Amino acid sequence: MSGYPQRPPGYGYGPAQPSPYGAPSTAQPYSAQHGAPPTAQPSSAHPYAPPKTQPYYAQPYAAPSAPSYSSPTPAGYPPSSGQIGNPFGTLLPSTFPPGTDPNIIACFQVADRDGSGLIDDKELQGALSSYNQSFSLRTVHLLMYSFTNTNARKIGPKEFTAVFHSLQSWRAIFEKVDRDRSGKIDANELREALLSLGFAVSPVVLDLLVAKFDKTGGKSRAIEYDNFIECCLTVKGLTEKFKEKDSSYTGSATFNYESFMMAVLPFLIA
Repeated sequence: MSGYPQRPPGYGYGPAQPSPYGAPSTAQPYSAQHGAPPTAQPSSAHPYAPPKTQPYYAQPYAAPSAPSYSSPTPAGYPPSSGQIGNPFGTLLPSTFPPGTDPNIIACFQVADRDGSGLIDDKELQGALSSYNQSFSLRTVHLLMYSFTNTNARKIGPKEFTAVFHSLQSWRAIFEKVDRDRSGKIDANELREALLSLGFAVSPVVLDLLVAKFDKTGGKSRAIEYDNFIECCLTVKGLTEKFKEKDSSYTGSATFNYESFMMAVLPFLIA
């Protein structure tokens, strides 16, 4: 099978969001080594127009009209748990959402060799590679943590389906900003990608992200697709943990020591 299964009508982890979380613009044919690109939905907006909604931290957000943190989740991201939770908790059983693409179900069943209804990290890594998605185990671990809110390193049918649809969205964003089709994005391209996801990070943070997720240790100053996913998961996850404590929309939050460690450590030990 090639490319990604198409999102079924009415598939949902919350209603579809307006730009910048709407369907990405049509991507151009991409190098075979990065897998077949998904078919993006056409958009009437200019493909490189700035996000219509202000990203988190793009400006002070204490105004009463600011959107609630409990609003529907942006497309391509797992729903927020609304609490830090226990990263070592047990993963609850799940089922495929109604209307799930049969190809996704078949892919999960092939990976679930023991028929337990759960697949582990290496099985998920293998399932993704069948779609030409080569991910390191660390990236797989972050995917599993982000979609289950546990460090159990198991994933069920519902989460597996969400992972596939989210990767479809992220790949389209990566391909849109990688205009020279090098398979890598630099700091400016990463900034554009993060803005399209609703995250406005400072230049200092941006430089740290590029240095951290550059496979050459900062020499090439560019990030490949695998590490781009890891970067997005880290930025999104840490931002969500911060927002849980920032209930007054001030841009500041207070953590006790335990809460801080529980918020940060899962991203370090993945």
